[in-house]
Amino acid sequence: MSHFFIQRPVFAWVVSILLMLAGLSAITALPIAQYPEITPPQVTVSANYPGASADVVSQTVAAPIEQQVNGVDNMLYMYSTSSSTGNMTLSVFFDIGTDPDIAQVNVQNQVSLALPQLPEAVTKQGVQVE
Repeated sequence: MSHFFIQRPVFAWVVSILLMLAGLSAITALPIAQYPEITPPQVTVSANYPGASADVVSQTVAAPIEQQVNGVDNMLYMYSTSSSTGNMTLSVFFDIGTDPDIAQVNVQNQVSLALPQLPEAVTKQGVQVE
């Protein structure tokens, strides 16, 4: 068989190119479900301080909650935003494979420890952990 392809090099090139094209068309037809997108679990904490500026919300609401939530089991990172409308949002991201329900319970427990440090207007409105 090798003698056949050695005697006909152009035919050998055509066969190899056809095999490569068949492989490329087969690879594009592979289902994407075999390669799912993986995103880390996320827990969001939100609170509202009516009438407060973004700086006041950052210092009186975000800082105490961040101090308590920092170091929760399997936490990768967190970031918070405070707006001039008095809204604060803290997003906490966890290692891939962490159970989101357990992570939410852990964050809720830490937020409940920070509640006594928050202004009364914030505790009356409530702090949501989702």
